[in-house]
Amino acid sequence: MDSVRTAPAPAPVRLASGGPARDAWPLDGAIAHLNHGSYGAVPTEVVRHQQELRRQGDLSPVAWFPRLPELIAAARREVAPFVGARAEDTVFVPNASAAATIVFNALHLDPGDEILVSDHGYGAVTMGARRLARRFGARVRAVTVPLAADADEVVERFRAELTDAVRLVVVDQITSPTARLLPTARITELAHERGARVLVDGAHAPGLVEHAATGAGGDWWFGNLHKWPCAPRGAALLVTEAADRDELWPLIDSWGAEESYPERFDTQGTIDATSYLASPLAIDFVEREYGWARTRETMTALADHGAAVIGAALQPFVDAPVATDVGMPVVSMRLLRLPDGLGRDRRDADELRLRLLDLAGIESAFTSIGGVGYLRLSVHLYTEQRDFDAFVDRAVPQILAFAEERRGG
Repeated sequence: MDSVRTAPAPAPVRLASGGPARDAWPLDGAIAHLNHGSYGAVPTEVVRHQQELRRQGDLSPVAWFPRLPELIAAARREVAPFVGARAEDTVFVPNASAAATIVFNALHLDPGDEILVSDHGYGAVTMGARRLARRFGARVRAVTVPLAADADEVVERFRAELTDAVRLVVVDQITSPTARLLPTARITELAHERGARVLVDGAHAPGLVEHAATGAGGDWWFGNLHKWPCAPRGAALLVTEAADRDELWPLIDSWGAEESYPERFDTQGTIDATSYLASPLAIDFVEREYGWARTRETMTALADHGAAVIGAALQPFVDAPVATDVGMPVVSMRLLRLPDGLGRDRRDADELRLRLLDLAGIESAFTSIGGVGYLRLSVHLYTEQRDFDAFVDRAVPQILAFAEERRGG
């Protein structure tokens, strides 16, 4: 499929330390890594730092664990400004879904109350909202947002659904399945006018959106550090200035339970908190080696180029435009339509992800929207032209074969 490679290939990113970005991540060279958005990737320098932190804890547990709350507090003082927040408003949590659960656990609803979500929401968070509703005899309703809707249309869709019964709005700053922005600050303003509170799911926002927490609006905001900031897995932030934030509690009660917010979150017994402690180095690594503003620009160029290359290879086999308009795109991810028969539901999309990893050595992500399947392409500084070429050469034939199987050919 060499004929599709017509766009100029961007040069591999080189870091300030002199080497190619790809060499700074301990990624398997036999695999094409085009799914940073799901699980992230941790630079070797940060991996080694986390390993050293664990070693310190193993050398003297009695010296390590009693001092751990102080270390966690120091780390959040370093990390909070990265999302535009104050340390006193910020706590570490294991991941975005944990943050949502912490907020849901603190809320009380009455029978007949409503929680408003969008049909672009992250499945696990929406499941948590449904569980909250069941506890109190409330209900969850979803706002339908067209894939290509611009900011004004999104706001009007929420306005139409904000009844007096709505007590909570849960909305994504960047949608996971559809890789688009939502105007959460404007939605928050609307919700507050109607007496509803807003939980902003900013799982993908740190690193992609400057000052992600403070620009999002919302009564509560959370975001992952293990995605675009490249921190170790198990590191996320919950940020709130809400007057009732002392009703927020860690998922596990520990000896810090009698402390106030945020200090009670710094004490979590014998958890492995090294992902929290290594997060400042991950953020600093990208800034020191390339700069965060420049990183966002480069990821945009890489994502555009990869979408053009892969889209050209798929277009002859798709009866609609492969390049998909998502209304408010983000810098690092692109949505590409798949041939008919693929991605009919979430299970089908996940099956394709594993099939391409096993048979083609491609790390990728797929999603299903209204019964239509899409590739969600995502990149970081380590992404190179060879990854896009590998997808065209190794993944596209598998995609076409799988589509043929599904169509019964």
